[in-house]
Amino acid sequence: MRLASLGILLMVFGCESSLSWKEVHDMVRRDFPDVAHLSVEELNRRLESDAAPVLFDVREEAEYNVSHLPGARRVQPGSNAAELIETLEPDTPIVAYCSVGYRSSELVQKLTERGFTNVKNLDGSIFAWANRGFPVERDGEEVREVHPFDDRWGTLLHEDLRAYEPGAR
Repeated sequence: MRLASLGILLMVFGCESSLSWKEVHDMVRRDFPDVAHLSVEELNRRLESDAAPVLFDVREEAEYNVSHLPGARRVQPGSNAAELIETLEPDTPIVAYCSVGYRSSELVQKLTERGFTNVKNLDGSIFAWANRGFPVERDGEEVREVHPFDDRWGTLLHEDLRAYEPGAR
């Protein structure tokens, strides 16, 4: 059902039409109505505090290799992150993100169903984070590039940030 929604959105907006954040937000909230969200501004505040959450990057390896949020652990999309969460307490603060919030919302829902009580999806995910000017890194160094997923979804990412390969800008 959820993949059907994603497919419908792609068909409706096609290759020639760009996506809007409103359409993406509406789709994520419709398909994952019980998932809690956290703004990029609030995550930035929390990362600067002593109560920083565990960050899960729910993107493919090629996307993660271009850049990710500082300290984020990569989780394969579609997985339940079992190997990463086995040492975490159920009330551990966790924030998941992907490109725009769909794949990470799926993980947040799975973790909530497994009893985690303090897990949130980053609203707008890495695209919104980077568009806002917050830091992303690769190999421990800050960079100014993010994998755009593809040409259509990449329209939600500022053009000067788009890179399909590490260091391609």
